[in-house]
Amino acid sequence: MNPYPDWLNPGDNAWQLVAATLVGLMSIPGIAVLYAGIVQKKWAVNTMLMAFTGFSLVLVVWVLWGFKMGFGDPMKLGPGILGSFVGSPRSILGTANQGQAVIPLLDGAMPKFRFSESTLAYFQFVFAAITPLLFLGSVVGRMNFKVWLIFVPLWSTFAYSINAFLVWGGGFWGQAHAGASSLFSTGALDYSGGYVIHLAAGVSGFVAAAVIGPRLNRDRERAVPNNLPMAAVGAGILWLGWNGFNGGDPYFAGTNASLAVLNTNLCTAVALLTWVIWDIFASRERKPTFLGAVNGMIVGLVGITPAAGFVNSFGAIIIGVVASSLVWMSWNWLGRTKPFKKVDDTLGVIHTHGVAGLIGGLMVGVLADPNVIIYLGNGKDVNDVTAAGWLWGHHPAQILVQLCAALTIIVWDAFITFAILKIIGLFMKLRAPDEVLEQGDIGVHSEEAYPDEDLVTGRLDGVKA
Repeated sequence: MNPYPDWLNPGDNAWQLVAATLVGLMSIPGIAVLYAGIVQKKWAVNTMLMAFTGFSLVLVVWVLWGFKMGFGDPMKLGPGILGSFVGSPRSILGTANQGQAVIPLLDGAMPKFRFSESTLAYFQFVFAAITPLLFLGSVVGRMNFKVWLIFVPLWSTFAYSINAFLVWGGGFWGQAHAGASSLFSTGALDYSGGYVIHLAAGVSGFVAAAVIGPRLNRDRERAVPNNLPMAAVGAGILWLGWNGFNGGDPYFAGTNASLAVLNTNLCTAVALLTWVIWDIFASRERKPTFLGAVNGMIVGLVGITPAAGFVNSFGAIIIGVVASSLVWMSWNWLGRTKPFKKVDDTLGVIHTHGVAGLIGGLMVGVLADPNVIIYLGNGKDVNDVTAAGWLWGHHPAQILVQLCAALTIIVWDAFITFAILKIIGLFMKLRAPDEVLEQGDIGVHSEEAYPDEDLVTGRLDGVKA
């Protein structure tokens, strides 16, 4: 008896599940221990718990309604393009989601998936889950933990799910518009989330940091990492986990997946080295730093994400150099200007994810190589592919499409993040009280990452008494 349905390819199905697991590891423990090692010692537990609870909250939302909002049938919002912005919220509980995976509006634009909808749902979940964890780095060290538990489900519903549908689920920016102007005759290209995930995380994190307010002054002045070796472990998991992040997005265990993995690692290595060189020759101290190298690594990973399967490896090198250089300038020069100094973006997410994701997405419009694009139209020859970058297509149309899609993400996510926090703020304090911020993990959780044995004994004796 054949255990596989006719439509299921065991290799594709296995790879998607492995790729999803690699991306999941990027969140827990990757982001958890990376961020926990970079923040002050007194915020390590809070950071890890926010990462684990955020991951859990998104999964519940995703199964109950989020997946179908991002990848289901379009919601009927009205005439014209209004129905191209979000899918109808529906649960995937039960057994109905065991059939062949399909994204309705893309069904005629790419080969059918050779795995189940359960596999697709989990693969897309880990992308949804890591996004709020990324912008956690903007608000760590002062956000009210109870607010976080409310904010994450709301943001995942009204920001992430709409972003995903717009670009990936067959929504407005994910499809060519027949009869439209030449600008909108092709869809936006975001291979694995440069816009949907990283630009969204950078923008939302920056807005959230502005609305919630800064850390205590002494914490901003003494923002010393507590455990760089632990941060190195998290960074390494993030880097290698990205093989699943970009390698899984062709949805097939084919040559495009292999190219995406190679491009991801090549761009990341080049970006890391570029950042280190900038630190040596242009920073105030003229010294290379490990945290600088990690920033360069993250920029490379983010920059190649929207392009991994659309560019050749020469393009990956260019993205690594350009993205790392521009983000280094953004961090070290633009970051010293008044607007950026005023907003306390704790770990600089607006730079390493927001700016890097924007640059990577725009670079797709320059470097997208139709010779490596395996599907953009059902059965189309490479000469018929319209989504070629400026270098290959000799026309800036794709750059303009990429820019317009980015502006949509920026405006919507900034608005919805601001609105959600302001509404929550009507009922509870967004920022933890100063006396709690003084204590950190002890004040919020009665736990600490590196407890002093004598203090722990004293507290336990007090409890027994």
